[in-house]
Amino acid sequence: MKKIFAALLSASFLLSPMVVSQASADDHRRPPVVVQKKVVVKKTVVRSHWKKGYRVNASERRRFSNVNDYRRYRLAPPPRGYRWVRADNDYLLIGVTSGIISSIIAGR
Repeated sequence: MKKIFAALLSASFLLSPMVVSQASADDHRRPPVVVQKKVVVKKTVVRSHWKKGYRVNASERRRFSNVNDYRRYRLAPPPRGYRWVRADNDYLLIGVTSGIISSIIAGR
């Protein structure tokens, strides 16, 4: 009885790689399934109402926040007499005394 059980066990170990290789060969013969998806990406462009050369009045300046750490937002250092402010999602370089916008950088 032990000899028969040992023979069946060894036969199963010897035949199992052949069965697995046959099953994997059957998988490779099937044509691949191709799934096609249609992806639609809608891009919206948000236009800022700020324009270069526009004079910002005092009431509009009150709702701006000063940007003191301009390097954090990857902005160039402002020249003398100018400062960076954040208006909505845009960064504006405005003159301190005149309030004229000299540069606009759209935020992300």
